[in-house]
Amino acid sequence: MLKIKELSKEFIMHIQGGVRITSFSGVSLEVGGGSLLAVTGPSGIGKSSLLKCVYGTYRPTSGSVLYESGSGGTIDLAAADDWELLALRRAEIGYVSQFFHVLPRVSATEILTEPLIARGVPADEAGETARALLRRVGLDRALWEMYPATFSGGEKQRLNILRAVVTRPRLLLLDEPTASLDRGYKGRVIDLLLEIKSSGAAMLGVFHDRDALSALADSRYDMEAGRLLPAGGGATR
Repeated sequence: MLKIKELSKEFIMHIQGGVRITSFSGVSLEVGGGSLLAVTGPSGIGKSSLLKCVYGTYRPTSGSVLYESGSGGTIDLAAADDWELLALRRAEIGYVSQFFHVLPRVSATEILTEPLIARGVPADEAGETARALLRRVGLDRALWEMYPATFSGGEKQRLNILRAVVTRPRLLLLDEPTASLDRGYKGRVIDLLLEIKSSGAAMLGVFHDRDALSALADSRYDMEAGRLLPAGGGATR
């Protein structure tokens, strides 16, 4: 479902005279439906930048990100225009970032119902789906109509994950999804992600959490010096 070919990202530091910094180089990988490929490695090595290049937050310097869309066509996310990327995000691609950003004065329930209603789901049904998910990850009922700005880090992260999966995306990008969760809530989130994966979604994730890695990953690459290495093997192209 996702095929990355020779993808590279270089940042240009204009305020420092145009210094060029390579984040990663020559990354190639494939992710099929119903599977999760994990990328591991030390902080600052380029893992999150790789996910952002797939999602379209960053534009890669070179290479391609070929995605088999639900309509049956192949789209190069690295070359797609902004409107096409936005449409795919609404319809097919979910992303769990390390940071939680939402509009102020929007409740937890509204954050989950709005994307469903935008896809034509009746408001009552959208509300039921939202409440079932909030209950599933153990978010206190008293918080459902509250603003997430008041939430703890773990509460925000659980809502962050729900926001990414509420529309059951075909492609799900995960950046340290369980990093701020204690063991009990982590288990609930892992079960939810396993369910999404078993439904046929393709997943590409960045992990440090060994529990999540063991439970979720079907294959794994290590990133070293901006390149991918099969876990326990040599450099991959």
